[in-house]
Amino acid sequence: MEWLGYLASILIGISLGLIGSGGSILTVPVLVYLFHVDPLLATTYSLCIVGVSSIAGVISRLRQRLLDLKVILIFGSPSILGVFIARKFILHAIPAQFHILPNTLISKSSFIMLFFATLMLASALSMILGKNSKEIEGQKPVYGPTLMLLGLLEGVVTGIVGAGGGFLIIPALVILGKLPMKKAIASSLFIITIKSLVGFGGDLLHVTVDWKFLLTIVLLATLGIITGNYLNKTMDGAKLKKGFGWFVLTMSVVILLEQFLG
Repeated sequence: MEWLGYLASILIGISLGLIGSGGSILTVPVLVYLFHVDPLLATTYSLCIVGVSSIAGVISRLRQRLLDLKVILIFGSPSILGVFIARKFILHAIPAQFHILPNTLISKSSFIMLFFATLMLASALSMILGKNSKEIEGQKPVYGPTLMLLGLLEGVVTGIVGAGGGFLIIPALVILGKLPMKKAIASSLFIITIKSLVGFGGDLLHVTVDWKFLLTIVLLATLGIITGNYLNKTMDGAKLKKGFGWFVLTMSVVILLEQFLG
C-alpha cells in the first residue's frame, strides 16, 4: 500500500497548489492508513509536510504580488498563537483514554481521527455545496477583530489535527475579509506555511522523527504543489474543487466507518 501513499503525497501538493486548500486535510489519513504512522505522530509529520511544501506555492504567489500582508498579520498572527496553544497545552491535556458518552471509552488516537474525519466531512460539503460568489470590482478588504478571533480559533482546531487549515482560512478571508479569491488563496498559503512550521518546530522538542521518510514525503508534496501551481493557470478551479470535495467526502466516510466498526 506504500506506493499509494507516495502517489497520494503528490496529490496533497497538487491540491494545495491548485485551490489553496484540501491537501492538508489528506495528509494525516495518508500517513495513518497508508504508511501506518501513529495518529499523534502523523499530526506532527503533517505540519512539516504541509509547511515546507507550501513554500513553493508562496514563492509563486509572491512573484504575482497576490499576498495581502495586512490580512496575513491580522489573521495569521492569532492563528500561529492558536497552533502553539493546541500543540503545547490542549493535545497534552487529552487523556490516553476517556469517555465521550456513558459506557463509550475512546482512545486519544481514535479521538484525533474522529475529530479529523468530522473536519474532513465539513470541508468536503463546503467544497461540494458551496457557491462561487462573484467578486465585486473595486471592493476593499475588511480588516477587523472578527478576523483575529477566527484566526485564533482556526489555529487551535488545525493545531490539534495537524492540518494546514486552508479549508477554513479561505472562506474566512473571502466572506469576512472581502478578499478576491486569488489573494485569499495566496495569503492562506503563506499563513499555512508559517503556522505549520512553527507547530512542527515546537513538536521537535519531544518527538523522534524519521527524517528520511519525512523528507521523501515533503519532496513529493512539493513536486505536487509545483504541478498544482501550473495547473491553476490552465484548469477550471471550480470544477476541480467540487471533484476534490467528493474525494475528501469519501475518505471522511471511510475513516468514520473504520473508527466505529473497526
